[in-house]
Amino acid sequence: MSVTFTVCQKAALSARFLPRYQSSLSPALQRLHSSLKKDELLPDNTPDYVRLILRSSVYDVIEESPVTRGIGLSSRLNTNVHLKREDLLPVFSFKLRGAYNMMAKLAEVSKNKQGVIACSAGNHAQGVAFASRHLNMPAIIVMPVSTPSIKYQNVSRLGGQVVLFGNDFDEAKGECARIAEERGLVNIPPFDHPYVIAGQGTVAMEILRQVHNASKISAVFVPVGGGGLIAGVAAYIKRIAPHIKVVGVETYDAATLKSSLDSGCRNPLAEVGTFADGTSVRLIGEETFRVCQDFVDEMVLVNTDEICAAVKDIFEDTRSIVEPSGALAVAGLKKYVTQIHPDVDHSKKSYVPILSGANMNFDRLRFVSERAVLGEGKEVFMFVTIPDVPGSFKKLQKVIHPRAVTEFSYRYNEHADSAGTPQAHIYTSFSVVNREKEINQVLQQLHKLGFEAVDISDNETAKSHFRYLVGGASKMENERVVSFEFPERPGALTKFLDGMSESWNLTLFHYRNNGSDVGKVLAGISVPPKDDHVFQNFLNDLGYKHHDETNNMVYQKFLKI
Repeated sequence: MSVTFTVCQKAALSARFLPRYQSSLSPALQRLHSSLKKDELLPDNTPDYVRLILRSSVYDVIEESPVTRGIGLSSRLNTNVHLKREDLLPVFSFKLRGAYNMMAKLAEVSKNKQGVIACSAGNHAQGVAFASRHLNMPAIIVMPVSTPSIKYQNVSRLGGQVVLFGNDFDEAKGECARIAEERGLVNIPPFDHPYVIAGQGTVAMEILRQVHNASKISAVFVPVGGGGLIAGVAAYIKRIAPHIKVVGVETYDAATLKSSLDSGCRNPLAEVGTFADGTSVRLIGEETFRVCQDFVDEMVLVNTDEICAAVKDIFEDTRSIVEPSGALAVAGLKKYVTQIHPDVDHSKKSYVPILSGANMNFDRLRFVSERAVLGEGKEVFMFVTIPDVPGSFKKLQKVIHPRAVTEFSYRYNEHADSAGTPQAHIYTSFSVVNREKEINQVLQQLHKLGFEAVDISDNETAKSHFRYLVGGASKMENERVVSFEFPERPGALTKFLDGMSESWNLTLFHYRNNGSDVGKVLAGISVPPKDDHVFQNFLNDLGYKHHDETNNMVYQKFLKI
């Protein structure tokens, strides 16, 4: 019998039967490790992160970020929560630590301070720019042309020379590599370098010093993007206080570390969500993954609504507003305590979530506020079908009462059941105290009345679009309904319209700004069956992230006759 091994299995076998690291590291990673000083390496020639962290240069430019007691969170979760406040650093993000540490090491060996380059549209860019000004080291920051002005203006203000290039991060990254080679500049990576990892790892060193009776810390919760922060934190904690769990937190739509740990090797994601843009990374770093394989204990995945609820929790405890990625760790902590380990007595345990950043676009607050109540489990979105006859609405309200109705949408239409009785389709939301218990109660009572009812609280398209379109039912032949993520830049809509065939009819278009770098759009297009292949090519050539919503239950009931 023949056996075929996958790439991941081959890597596992290599690590099992050959010397652990030197056999399994890629040539690039071997070169990375060999570039360190001899006394910065362990006997197996991998970085000694405890030594690197202790030697970090980050305190040339920052004071230790404080740890704040999360009084409200501690009370609600019946545990002890200590918030590590990286949102209070000079650039409102932990990214400064890694960028400055690497650049300071370069300055030690390169007296001419030729300069550096980096590619980033967010916190890493600001960290590099801040470090460049302090070290008097020229820095070029390459950013996509779609980068909001508030971000690139701040990078310029901090001291970086901004180069806007390309329609997305990949194009900007390519230009960054070209400039680096042409001018002989050192590229400062956002996460995948030992000096960057060590700079981020100083967060763990501070936590163990700052939390009263650190021996009682049960777990540290770390947001994960490319893995620089969690690698540094885990490498330090597992050497100094191995009893403390290191728990990584990712979003469901950007779970690069969770996916890679599950398979045993790095797995690039086909696409990633952009709400928590600071951690929207398609592929975990190579060096960061090597460290995480050894030291990360557990992963927790959270959704957009849970992040929004965590932003609110942090605001109530600190009166500060963190960005979505900055709230990841708190969202993960809440899920860990209430859903993943609900049977554990957490009352005598201490947990430390890291608030990684606070570079929040003001316009996003409206969206966060709307979705926080869903993430808290205090609101339910429901789709209900009732007979459109006198008395039905009253029966529906009696079931929901005394819960507060937060939204109710209905418009007369010509739907009827098989017996010819007119049907009313209603989109409603209402407040709850115990979500799971009350949903089951409401659904049972409605079904007993003969009403059709479905909980659509997890239907993302319903929450983003359909709720604003209820009442517009129509009969349209060959309608295809697609949700898109348009880049928030001039020309995005023009590109969409120019790519459409003149024989197709645009039947629906809904857009609502939520303060993100991408705009959520729902479009209906009438496409003759003979054009299905052409339509698919149009979607592929457009290059915008999209999803076919034609079979979405809410569309079928509310917007289609």
